[in-house]
Amino acid sequence: MSRKVRVIRSIENSSGDRCVDLFERSDGRFGFEECRRDVEDPRGWFPIGTFGDDAFETADAALEAAKRAVPWLRQPTEK
Repeated sequence: MSRKVRVIRSIENSSGDRCVDLFERSDGRFGFEECRRDVEDPRGWFPIGTFGDDAFETADAALEAAKRAVPWLRQPTEK
C-alpha cells in the first residue's frame, strides 16, 4: 500500500473491533483497507485485508468495492 494516504472515512462494525478505512492516495486515486483491533492489544488498529494496493478513480467506487469484498460491511448498522 502506498505510504502517502489520507483517510477520508472510517466505518466500524457494530462490535467496534473491525473497520474499513477509505483513503485518498497522493496521486488522487482512492482505496480501502479492512482493519482490526483487539482489546488486549494497546497498539490499536492493524490491517487484516489485502485490499490496500487496489486503486479506484473515485471514493464511491472504492466504497462499492469494499462492500463487495468485506461481508460485514454489507450488513445494516444498528443505531
